[in-house]
Amino acid sequence: MAILNFQKPDEVVMINEENNSGSFEFRPLEPGYGLTIGNALRRVLLSSLEGYAITSIKISGVDHEFSTIKGVVQDVTEIILNLKQVRFKQQIESIDNEKATLKVKGQNVTAKDIASSLSNFQVLNPEQLICELDKNAVFEMELTISKGRGYVSAEDNQKDDLSIGSIAIDSVFTPIKNVNYNIEDYRVGQKTDFEKLNVNITTDGSIEPKNALTDAAKILIQHFMLFSDEKINLEEEIVEEFDEDTLHMRQLLKTELTEFGLSVRALNCLKTAEVYTLGELVAFKKSDMLKFRNFGKKSLSELEELILEKGLTFGFDVDKYNLDNE
Repeated sequence: MAILNFQKPDEVVMINEENNSGSFEFRPLEPGYGLTIGNALRRVLLSSLEGYAITSIKISGVDHEFSTIKGVVQDVTEIILNLKQVRFKQQIESIDNEKATLKVKGQNVTAKDIASSLSNFQVLNPEQLICELDKNAVFEMELTISKGRGYVSAEDNQKDDLSIGSIAIDSVFTPIKNVNYNIEDYRVGQKTDFEKLNVNITTDGSIEPKNALTDAAKILIQHFMLFSDEKINLEEEIVEEFDEDTLHMRQLLKTELTEFGLSVRALNCLKTAEVYTLGELVAFKKSDMLKFRNFGKKSLSELEELILEKGLTFGFDVDKYNLDNE
């Protein structure tokens, strides 16, 4: 069964991306689709992207997470809370986990001390405090960094191969620090009930916001394709590149005719003929136009003026611009 055409964006517009934050626009969208898409993207971004976090620790002289350590201001529970804040970025793509050890005496312990013993991961917030030590106190710890998705509880991180004295901890794998969206009214031609979706993403620095958005969209597509007979192989997706002039022409040809200030009579005739965009219009020969119902020479003259103004002609070859390849 054929599906009626939806008004949808030609592309995602990146408004800005700096300091691990990015703002993106989706426009125009059919009424209600801003909430539908925005909420789905937000939930997937927060819960389903992969990242790296500490999954277990082993502190010298500590048997369980409710212990205190001589000469250390924080108890083990507070230390674990601080360790959950440490963010990592993979340096070697094929390596998903690593063990690190540190030994610090008489000074504050920070994430920088963890970084000094790592070879496969970068610590993104080395200033993060782990614990404070008295002048003569010694703090020794072994920890495991692993790959995961979203949030994983200490119970789920508990593995049979954990060594004696090791403590499994809660892990926040998601690389997303914050994501929010809002919806604005958007006008297309004479209609004002379309929507613009604004999405703002802040990451921990282990992934760029635009890549996080792409990954979240792919996850949704993979799930929605289960309801379709068609199969899309995202790994073999073909992305066609166009030069700047071609992109400009594609955008011009896809512009709705309602955007050009044409007379109501001309627009009604074109609508009856199911001609909605500039590309659809210039694809016709001039001689074909007068065959349209109620279409006269005055309307034809009006359209000719528009087409010449845009540097186009009737019978223009629109096929080479692949307007159907979206």
